[in-house]
Amino acid sequence: MGFRSDLLICTTLECETKEEMLAAIHRAKEEGANLVELCIDSISFSHISEVEGLLRQRTLPSIVSFRYPPSFFRLISIYPYLFLHSFLLTTQHCPLIPKDARSNLRRGRGCSSKKTGLQVLRLAVELDVEFVQVEFEMAKEEVITELMSRRSNSKIIISNYINNGGGGGTLCKEKLGNIAILLQSTGADVIQLVVDVAYITDVAPLFHLLVHSQVPLIVRAVGDRGLISQLLGPKYGAIVVWGSLGDKPELGLPPLRSIAQVYNLEFINPDTKVFGVISNPVGHSKGPLLHNPAFRHTGYNGIYVPLLVDNIKEFFRVYSSSDFAGFSVGIPHKEAAVGCCDEVDPFAKSIGAVNTIIRRPTDGKLIGYNTDCHACITAIEEALRERQIINGQASHTSPIAGKLFVLIGAGGAGRAMAFGAKSKGARVVIFNRNFERAKALASAVSGEALPYECLDTYCPEKGMILANASAVGMQPNADQTPVPKEALKSYELVFDAVYTPRNTRLLQEAAEIGAIVVSGVEMFIRQALGQFKLFTGGLAPEDFMRKTVLEKF
Repeated sequence: MGFRSDLLICTTLECETKEEMLAAIHRAKEEGANLVELCIDSISFSHISEVEGLLRQRTLPSIVSFRYPPSFFRLISIYPYLFLHSFLLTTQHCPLIPKDARSNLRRGRGCSSKKTGLQVLRLAVELDVEFVQVEFEMAKEEVITELMSRRSNSKIIISNYINNGGGGGTLCKEKLGNIAILLQSTGADVIQLVVDVAYITDVAPLFHLLVHSQVPLIVRAVGDRGLISQLLGPKYGAIVVWGSLGDKPELGLPPLRSIAQVYNLEFINPDTKVFGVISNPVGHSKGPLLHNPAFRHTGYNGIYVPLLVDNIKEFFRVYSSSDFAGFSVGIPHKEAAVGCCDEVDPFAKSIGAVNTIIRRPTDGKLIGYNTDCHACITAIEEALRERQIINGQASHTSPIAGKLFVLIGAGGAGRAMAFGAKSKGARVVIFNRNFERAKALASAVSGEALPYECLDTYCPEKGMILANASAVGMQPNADQTPVPKEALKSYELVFDAVYTPRNTRLLQEAAEIGAIVVSGVEMFIRQALGQFKLFTGGLAPEDFMRKTVLEKF
């Protein structure tokens, strides 16, 4: 994998004073940025000389921008084509825009704001700032011409915000292409599109535009579903990747530190294979912290990203390229994912849930697997065997055989655990908030389903195994537990599939009453090892991956 020394890592800085802005530039540099956008409109200043002082003292290459009030942006998003065709700076004589809307444009900071903005941009050009960004509502043709005639080395960016009307795929490749052509016709050196997206599938047209753009293009999909526009942008030729400062997280942007330390975007190229975790929510996933270092460790040209997916079937329809090579599948898609696969591993098919999907290179077909089952059951077996060895009771049979296996949750992970426990000879009892789902799973494994309300008092015998396959206790609700501490005294072993936090309240209280505890981190490591082998078609660096998890989780 070749290193891209030309990739710009940028963050947007909005500060109230010059001093705060200079401090923010220093933090951005420490966190890995090599470019900053200085939003001069956010600063309170009484004279343009204060801005000059800031621009002379900055310690990073910069984009200087001056943005208009939100009311102006809302109007632009409603009437984008009228502005694009006319390059309007004022709207007094535009009959196609309603009179009340024209009036709204003249409120707020009004003409003085425009005048100040132009002063700032002219100053930036005179001071040779690397990039000067013109918001499209200021992009009257003579403004662009003036700035370009004044500049020496500055590059002019023309930027446009596009409200995607709620997303849902309404922003097609053709519409985006037409907007990009109109922006390009202004004569600017670089064009920028900031697009509001509602679904992860809305990002795909941006990748298409990046590949086919005839001029340097910056794209950014706004919102939590837009994160891959930055993480995968370099694969499609992006020249700038945006990140957020550590103390100012922003939806849809990776933290600056993660761009180099987790994703290593400088090494991404057109041949990079894309992997990711399909889940909703997905912010809790630690997969990127494990798989990306493992790719680098083995020299495999791949990237693993969070994929916040609402409709898994639509996701696979849109992202059908062979470059999207493999996926982990999380909550709540593990069962629905079975129907998206062209072929399913027989054991995964019997479980009725997959947690891994591979796009077969030879024919592009989606093949489903389940690595959850083996990961969970072997983690529980090894913990029980360790106790048996200590007690001098070692046996060649599974220590789960014959035990009462109490399972909380009947979703994808729960199904894997139920089938795994049944295959080892355990008696399976299932509790789930949706009793019908519990009964259906119990029937599939010849087990028993009981009402969720009975879980706290369920105690037919001692020495049971408790397995939590629900999301109860997951961050940000780490103070919750599916079973009260007093009820845990009947269990020999307690397993929790939740791994954020690593030591859940359920495990803490189980340890306090003397039960064997098995963390979801152990299951995560084991299922990830199985996935990595499927992803790469080779061996997984087990020692490295285990060490990575224990250090970073």
